[in-house]
Amino acid sequence: MYTKRVVIAGLAMLAASVLAIAGPKPAGGTVSGKVTYEGTPAKMKPIDMSKEPSCQKMYPTPPLNESVVTGSGNSLQYVVVYVSAGAPDDSAPSSAAVFTQKGCRYIPHLLAFQVNQELKIQNEDQTSHNIHPLPKLNREWNKSQPAGTPPISEKYDKMEFIPVKCNVHPWMHGTFAVLKNSHFAVTGDGGAFSLPNLPAGKYTITAYHESYGEQSQEVTVSGSETKTINFVFKAKPY
Repeated sequence: MYTKRVVIAGLAMLAASVLAIAGPKPAGGTVSGKVTYEGTPAKMKPIDMSKEPSCQKMYPTPPLNESVVTGSGNSLQYVVVYVSAGAPDDSAPSSAAVFTQKGCRYIPHLLAFQVNQELKIQNEDQTSHNIHPLPKLNREWNKSQPAGTPPISEKYDKMEFIPVKCNVHPWMHGTFAVLKNSHFAVTGDGGAFSLPNLPAGKYTITAYHESYGEQSQEVTVSGSETKTINFVFKAKPY
């Protein structure tokens, strides 16, 4: 009897070890893909920062406007891909979304975060900035942030894509993507995205680009499968 209990205990420990190595099962399915463009996008112009020498000296060559950023294979960067229907609203995470002003530019150019999530805006430059988001649904505000001052803290209570500008430096532009749930991704170099941990169901997946607008597709996910969908935007040369 003792030997039998030892064997059973040993098998249980072995099974636990196998599970630990394999890792937990996925919480749901995944929708992944790539965002690309067709046609010829407009050439982004170099930014003239001569009026702000402290920022200009940070760049060996003038940086380009980021309204349209492309990569290899006609990939498109700074596209937010999100579940626009089929998923419930999520509570905001306790961690803050961080928007940084550095080199007289916004980092990241497009910041995605959730409704009622804390937004922290920090200034790492030697100069003052005046950050001015331009919402249509949320409360508008316009705040000065001198060099060396603490981060600005804000929240938005409605979903919206919000253009952001600096009233001091006219070349500074960015976007806030304020979303209702945690199922979103922002494309980087290469245009890839992945939306994991989706429970079985039917979803509308939407891709938003600040210059090229929105596209949506419907997809049904079951189990822990991965579904692939791609978005192709038509470039605007002018």
